[in-house]
Amino acid sequence: MDACQGEAAYNSDSVFTDHRTTVTTRTKLFNWHFLAPRNWPIWLGLGLMKLMAALPFPWQLAIGGQTGRWIGKIARRRRRIAEINLDLCFSELSPIQRALLLEEHFAALGIGLFETAMAWWAPDEKLRGLARVEGVEHLQQALDRGKGVILLTGHFTTLELGARFITWHQPFHAMYRPHKNPLYEAVMRRERERRSRLPPLAREDLRGLLRAFKRGRAVWYAPDQNHGIRNSVFVPFFDISTCTITATSRLAALSGASVVPYFPRRLPGTVGYEVVILPALEDFPSGDVTADTRRINELLEQHIRQAPEQYLWVHRRFKTRPPGCPSLYHL
Repeated sequence: MDACQGEAAYNSDSVFTDHRTTVTTRTKLFNWHFLAPRNWPIWLGLGLMKLMAALPFPWQLAIGGQTGRWIGKIARRRRRIAEINLDLCFSELSPIQRALLLEEHFAALGIGLFETAMAWWAPDEKLRGLARVEGVEHLQQALDRGKGVILLTGHFTTLELGARFITWHQPFHAMYRPHKNPLYEAVMRRERERRSRLPPLAREDLRGLLRAFKRGRAVWYAPDQNHGIRNSVFVPFFDISTCTITATSRLAALSGASVVPYFPRRLPGTVGYEVVILPALEDFPSGDVTADTRRINELLEQHIRQAPEQYLWVHRRFKTRPPGCPSLYHL
């Protein structure tokens, strides 16, 4: 257990949404400002992503893996963050094992670029042979209650593609944090909206979120990033006192929505992917926000350990520390 373990209550917020009704895409891509020279590298990158989505799957894995390893050698700051996170969370592994896991993680990040491209632009015919979705009945049972669903997951490298697979069974809103670049934001929003068949919601749109729950829709939500002390508590995550947002418990209490966890994973070799949807959490919320948040971290940790290289370790998950505890990141 982290020496600075504490249960101090603090605060932060972020969510995502999922529904049953289908709407027409509204996001407009064309904007004269997008033609400015500063956006040309973004256009080039998006063009490359479209080409990436068209490649055979074994090529995507091979090229993506090599790309990720190359990124890992030049992105020194992100590499150092991932290295620190893996040292903290997998102290039971030997230094050689952790070094290997670090390399596998950057390979997974590179493949994740191709997976995002596939999620946005690959046709269903190409993807259906690669995906296995288990537990759809659990999501349907929760939706049948009519109070909405919080689709709980974590920030995995397969995040975008896993969400695409779920849209085959259930359209959803995406409540998300807008990207800083307006062009990339417009493309990302349009493609997510086109695939999920419902418009995304900005994470600040609490009214829109509650309306979605009231209409019996589902909400994608990943509570595993550090957003500061607002609306957060310190609970263990890989035995480290971790600042974790409490919105899952609070939203479930406020709306009556069920919490249905799901986890995407890329399988070994060229087999493809699986998405496992679990039954709705029982006795949740419990009335104890800290206990609920701890329970979610334990669930996330359990599934991260199944494919640790596919979790987003380049994020400073442990940036916010309990009062009096030193920073864990020396970059």
